[in-house]
Amino acid sequence: MNAMRPLRTPAELVEADLVAPEQIAGIEAVAERYAVAISPAMAALIDPKNPNDPIARQFVPDAAELTTTPEERDDPIGDLAHSPVEGIVHRYPDRVLLKAVHVCPVYCRFCFRREMVGPQGLGTLSTEAMDKAFAYIAAHPEIWEVILTGGDPLVLSPRRLAEIMQRLSAIEHVKIVRFHTRVPVVEPERIDEALIAALKASGKTAYVALHANHPRELTPEARAACARLVDSGIVMISQSVLLRGVNDDPDTLAALMRAFVENRIKPYYLHHPDLAPGTSHFRLSIEEGRALVATLRGRISGLCQPTYILDIPGGHGKAVIGPDALRENGGCHTVSDFRGGEHAYPPSE
Repeated sequence: MNAMRPLRTPAELVEADLVAPEQIAGIEAVAERYAVAISPAMAALIDPKNPNDPIARQFVPDAAELTTTPEERDDPIGDLAHSPVEGIVHRYPDRVLLKAVHVCPVYCRFCFRREMVGPQGLGTLSTEAMDKAFAYIAAHPEIWEVILTGGDPLVLSPRRLAEIMQRLSAIEHVKIVRFHTRVPVVEPERIDEALIAALKASGKTAYVALHANHPRELTPEARAACARLVDSGIVMISQSVLLRGVNDDPDTLAALMRAFVENRIKPYYLHHPDLAPGTSHFRLSIEEGRALVATLRGRISGLCQPTYILDIPGGHGKAVIGPDALRENGGCHTVSDFRGGEHAYPPSE
């Protein structure tokens, strides 16, 4: 029975052999605070005999989530500081986030919006709030791109998605619509003709940013779902989070980026983990992250290189924090190659 529906309760996790019975008290305490859901596709990937399974680490609750460190905060990237109306985040001049829904098909244990999503979160925008959100977009001609996020926008029905897209089609200055989602990986069966038609209903250029963190997530079913999107003319890019115990080694990170490119998904952002409550066990230091990203240079194709970024706490936006290959040296420059060798530029005679 569990193979046909998401796992949502500690008892179901014990029944599925994903949590030991003696751990249930701690897991129940986590579930009281943070949403829990593991889709059948992700549950099927977990090896219950492997205590370090990277899929389990992303989705199975851990008592470590009850530990909050002083630097963590409920709104780690400062969405609320840039929300002029409910459902809109306008942090950058030419684009806005439209958070139509705060529900996901799975709940990542490291989620930076974990205080906002889930059954006890902010829910779905009301009709009145949605009207105000579209009125804001229409009143700001500098908005070139609308990014649907949340929550996962692809949990909405094709009818609801088509309604949103049709309303965007009437706003001439919006040229790009982007969807941030895990659905092609965690519920690939949802990517059908009706949903794809809804994503394209505005007539605008559509992008889908796929969130995946480990190459095992790109199952044959997920790859087929991505192919349906790309074959329809939708451009796909990737988003991943650098996570301790999931993808914090060069081989896994390289395999993930190659898997994206093999499936016609351009690697886009590799996020340093945000300071969300109860997530310190996932975080690497920035120095560790920079060293890992540096190993990708020369190791894998330029097509596979993501941009390593940090969302500055407090709502100040993203900063590129990848390794520096260039430094000034007495009026010239020293450039590092992918093997760690250093060279003067311009070259000395």
